[in-house]
Amino acid sequence: MLLAPALWNGFPLLEFDTGGYFARWHEGKLEESRSTVYGAFLQFLSWPDFWPVIIAQTLFTVWILWLLLRSHDLVGRARILPITVASLSILTALPWLTSQLITDIMAGLAVLALYLVMARADKLRRWERIGLMAFIAFAVATHNATLAVLMLLVAAGLVLALFDRRLVPLMGVGRGALSLVLGAMLLVSMNYAVSGKVAWTPGGIALMFGRMLNEGIAQRYLTEHCPDPRFKLCDHQSELPNDADKFFWGESVFERLGRFKGMNAEMATIVLESLAAYPWEQIKGAVIATGRQLVMVNTGYGVNTDVWHTYGMIETYAPQMMTAMSAAHQQQHDLNFTAMNRVHVPAAYLAMLLLLGMIALPHERLVHLKRLACMVALALTANAFVCGALSNPHDRYGARMVWLAILVVLLAPWRIDSKSGSNATPGQIRGPERI
Repeated sequence: MLLAPALWNGFPLLEFDTGGYFARWHEGKLEESRSTVYGAFLQFLSWPDFWPVIIAQTLFTVWILWLLLRSHDLVGRARILPITVASLSILTALPWLTSQLITDIMAGLAVLALYLVMARADKLRRWERIGLMAFIAFAVATHNATLAVLMLLVAAGLVLALFDRRLVPLMGVGRGALSLVLGAMLLVSMNYAVSGKVAWTPGGIALMFGRMLNEGIAQRYLTEHCPDPRFKLCDHQSELPNDADKFFWGESVFERLGRFKGMNAEMATIVLESLAAYPWEQIKGAVIATGRQLVMVNTGYGVNTDVWHTYGMIETYAPQMMTAMSAAHQQQHDLNFTAMNRVHVPAAYLAMLLLLGMIALPHERLVHLKRLACMVALALTANAFVCGALSNPHDRYGARMVWLAILVVLLAPWRIDSKSGSNATPGQIRGPERI
């Protein structure tokens, strides 16, 4: 079920950013927001036709979902896992995430893995805890936004642990923090292996320039400070769009001035000085962008035929794939997510509302799911802040995380109906369930 979109397509689904990741290993240099770790993952599992990549992503998904169900004593009935996966496949973007050659599937899975090692580690075997920590390290090394979201969750876990260790054990917070450190080490090590430089993946604060363009803050700053020899944009103020996508990815002045390589330092300076110059406007803009990101959850953003850079990278570095790639439904303009989003978007909105209800509901059989519901609610908020306020809101960023809310809502009826003991540990299934 999780491979169905790719199987129908005849080739793993491509996104505009796919080529940037794949090229890291071949070009031997770092690029903005293109993890060398995920690039190596694509490279080493590229034969045949990238199918091992999406098979691995699917296996990660099934394994983590299975551990989550088991940690809540929901594996006594064999049908629960396939029914849950089938429901997620109908109601969410999950199978489209597992079928894409992009890091997005790692974001939601990393949240579940972090929850397991922080709050449900007593339900796991030692090798499972180690495996989950290794997965978290890999996941956060594939995208800076995933790392930022998990850092906020670990920080929230630490606050809760200091308040009440029954909510989150300090040992669990330690495991989560160690996983993030290992992820950072993995990323820096791979960046060195690829580029010969001890460096972090470029990008960072300069990406906030996009949000400030949308809100007119960047234009206001330049109007008030130009002419200024520090800023090449002073000579191009009339050409600045009020749309970050047009600025970064269209035929704009950004392209002519050297893209990120030529503009990173300038954009970072404008961002930092704008934060100090217009604090109220920045706070208001960040809150609005976070709210917009929370409701932007359409499936399929970026999965289209306008992925010319990815086509070019595959043609250059894996020309043997061109025949299969060109014959795929995606390249034949056969993808249409409109009907799908008539289901996915309302389901996402309803699940987010029900998630809040689950947190407030005093049902005794949902007591353990409440921690999961809180974790997912925090993750959705943190993701909206990181991707909306610190970058630029997009449906893709919401869809890759909101399926977690639907998952928690789907687990609630199983948990309420469950007759298994809430304190069972692996291997301690009681009564007829052992049979």
